[in-house]
Amino acid sequence: MKKISMIMTLIFFLLVITACGVEESNKNEKVGKNNSTKANVEAAEEKDMSFEITDASGESIVFESVPKSIATLSLGDLDMLTALGANVTGRPTASGPVDSSLDSIPELGNPHQPNFEKIAEVHPEVLVAGMSFKQHAENIERQGTKIVYTNANSIADIQETIKMYGDLLEKQVEAKKINESITDKIKTSEKDLDSGTKTLLVYGAPGTYLVALPNSLSGDILAKAGGENIASDFAAEDDYPQYASLSVEKIIERDPEVVMLITHGEPEAVKAAFEEEMEKSSAWKNLDAVKKGNIVVLPAHLFGSNPGTKITEALDVMKESLLKGN
Repeated sequence: MKKISMIMTLIFFLLVITACGVEESNKNEKVGKNNSTKANVEAAEEKDMSFEITDASGESIVFESVPKSIATLSLGDLDMLTALGANVTGRPTASGPVDSSLDSIPELGNPHQPNFEKIAEVHPEVLVAGMSFKQHAENIERQGTKIVYTNANSIADIQETIKMYGDLLEKQVEAKKINESITDKIKTSEKDLDSGTKTLLVYGAPGTYLVALPNSLSGDILAKAGGENIASDFAAEDDYPQYASLSVEKIIERDPEVVMLITHGEPEAVKAAFEEEMEKSSAWKNLDAVKKGNIVVLPAHLFGSNPGTKITEALDVMKESLLKGN
């Protein structure tokens, strides 16, 4: 009887151990499944971090994450990128003094003369450039750098670029605030438009001059500030569709009240050369703007290239310059 009792106890004990083992196995299997599911979810979330932007060329560019390094050949783009807190590792070569906070950033040349050796040395994840840089794109992209193209032929172009940078850097809120301040400035400017001062916008260097058309950035700023571009119907240059050849006959016929000069650098030299050019022609001397001394040299950092977020300052300068014609 004792043997039977001991056998029954042993069987019961074995059944309990087996049951516990099965339960533990099921529990481990469940935990394993949960861990596997969690890992899959995390992997999916990581994949979902990728995003795409559309640049000025109309191309969509996919990014797995926010770029850790960005370089640019444009002062305006540099201004917008730094305003949004980008890690800029390469900047355009400056012809004058720059903000001390930018001193340590390597210079990469300019849009017309890029320093490819320096660009390769910096090796940014992203290089921002104008549309004319497309001819060099293949070499840069082979190095693993993505190129983002920008335009700055109007204030709207600049605002669109700021929005794009907001998406690229995940700084949409900050970008929206900057754009709202620009829009507010434009609205304020348009409320106070004058009757339309007749204006000639001349872009160039000593000996070479072009007339800025309404579809140029300076032409757009002039319109927003309330000026009248006397060259609005001039035929655009094939290579530079935002500019036209300087037609003395048409300019004399339309008699501008103000002549504004735009240049990349050496503003006084450009003004002196232009005034000397006008002295050679008796017809120029009879222009209302010349007789009244209304020859204005616009600041190079605001009008010689894309001014970035400082476009609001450019609007103020343009409005002040138009007052000379009143």
